[in-house]
Amino acid sequence: MEAIIASEYVTIGELVRLTETRYSTLKFYTEEGFLPFKQEEQKLTRRYPREATVERIAYIKQLREDGKTIPEIREILSEDDAGKLACYKQNKRND
Repeated sequence: MEAIIASEYVTIGELVRLTETRYSTLKFYTEEGFLPFKQEEQKLTRRYPREATVERIAYIKQLREDGKTIPEIREILSEDDAGKLACYKQNKRND
């Protein structure tokens, strides 16, 4: 487990252990575009940025606990991502 926590990128199986979320749930979130990943061309293995993905899964879980539906979560995440992109572009202009 220490090696997983120290890794920059993790697999979906490692995310299951880190977040105590079912594999099928994480697979669904990935297919819905909720969890960004990088795919290794040779092995076709999806690698998730550990820290950001664990935080995002916790956020999705909180939204579900608050009674949000999947379409509502999709919209919220899209708005959050758009806001982060706008901030990133603004910071790049200021550099």
